[in-house]
Amino acid sequence: MAADFDVAILGGGMGGYPAAIRASQLGLKVALVESDKLGGTCLHVGCIPTKALLESSELYHRVAVRGQEFGIAAESVAFDYPRIAARRDAVVNQLFKGVQYLMKKNKVEVIAGNGRVRDRGTIEVGAQQIKAKNLIVATGSTVKSLPGIEFDGQYIVSSDHLTLSDKVPESICIIGAGAVGVEFATLFNQLGVKVTLLEALDRLVPLEDEDVSKEMLTAFKKAGIDCRVGVKVKGAKKARDGVSVDTEQGEVWARQLLVAVGRAPRSKEIGLEQVGVTTHPNGFIKVDEWMRTTAEGVHAIGDVIGGYLLAHAASHEGMTAAEDIAGQRVAPMDQTLVTRCTYSHPQIASVGLTEKQARDAGREVKVGKFPFTALGRAIIHGETAGFVKLVADAKSGSLIGAHVVGPSATELIAEPALTQLFQGDAWELGRNIHPHPTLSEAVMEAALAVDGHAIHI
Repeated sequence: MAADFDVAILGGGMGGYPAAIRASQLGLKVALVESDKLGGTCLHVGCIPTKALLESSELYHRVAVRGQEFGIAAESVAFDYPRIAARRDAVVNQLFKGVQYLMKKNKVEVIAGNGRVRDRGTIEVGAQQIKAKNLIVATGSTVKSLPGIEFDGQYIVSSDHLTLSDKVPESICIIGAGAVGVEFATLFNQLGVKVTLLEALDRLVPLEDEDVSKEMLTAFKKAGIDCRVGVKVKGAKKARDGVSVDTEQGEVWARQLLVAVGRAPRSKEIGLEQVGVTTHPNGFIKVDEWMRTTAEGVHAIGDVIGGYLLAHAASHEGMTAAEDIAGQRVAPMDQTLVTRCTYSHPQIASVGLTEKQARDAGREVKVGKFPFTALGRAIIHGETAGFVKLVADAKSGSLIGAHVVGPSATELIAEPALTQLFQGDAWELGRNIHPHPTLSEAVMEAALAVDGHAIHI
């Protein structure tokens, strides 16, 4: 039977739908299979709704707690969480409608239902068979828990549960101090909730540069968050109208427990084995730099392949796969160029190697660091905690890592990321004329500091 489509995509999240758009732009006929809503985890229970919540908590905290500092006198400031939640939902709905429009604009045929790979040229959706010359698997991931700890949606919850909730707990214990853990710690702390943060490793945000972890611990402790690192959790159970968490250092009790210990790929029971798609022992699909799996004609992208489980990584992978299928390659996927952003307070952003990773790889490095305490715009903004840290190769001068913790870190990381894409040197970044007064000057000063030429420190 002749193929009905040039490419069929299983999963319409932040990897799948951009892949569909790019494939259509390149002249391919595209089908997109989605069991729930277009936009996936990021749009509906991840990136977008959580950042909408954090925008509200940040505004409330800035006025209610820090208003006097800025000369703002308000007799009474309170938050209305159901209205915060309603705004969250409105933001999501607006973007969801936008994605639906993009599918129509790009003539992508969207097929609703649970899909399964039947063979290398077919995705099965119920009784329907979608025939395509090429397949892209973009089934995403799901939240993980710990052995013996089961989600009940009320007392023991995942990030999915909390994101969609319209209530705020009186107190919360969070297991896991990665990106999800520190973001929810920030959200609830800014709303006045008692937060206890537990991390099994010896530092917060353990995947970030060690200097960033130290800065975060200082900031969180100053904010009143009870941070406990090196804590092993043995179990948890409902107790006294809350949750008792059993750790090696004793009991921790809170009204609610958030388990934020990572995500697992949705790679089982979707037909991968029967078409020869190889997965790693942890379930993530094995791919090359063009997103090709071990099965000819089958690509895979997004969370289901591992690496950085981030929406923008998935989108880029989707475009790379579409271009490969269309025979119009631009550049292979390079995980070292993926920016990592955490919307805690202070924010964290990074790209490339940490200082330790570079040294462990045997590279000689030069490091430039500039604190926000010395920056005019940061002082005006009232956010002087944190710094920009750049890591350069000592021999070539090329920028190989950038780490920002502080105000607007997630925006500031784009410039050093572009520098690394262009294989630029730290001095080139430093010689770029930055506007004044801006937070971006901290990037310039850190770049100049690599060679000892920073002006304001």
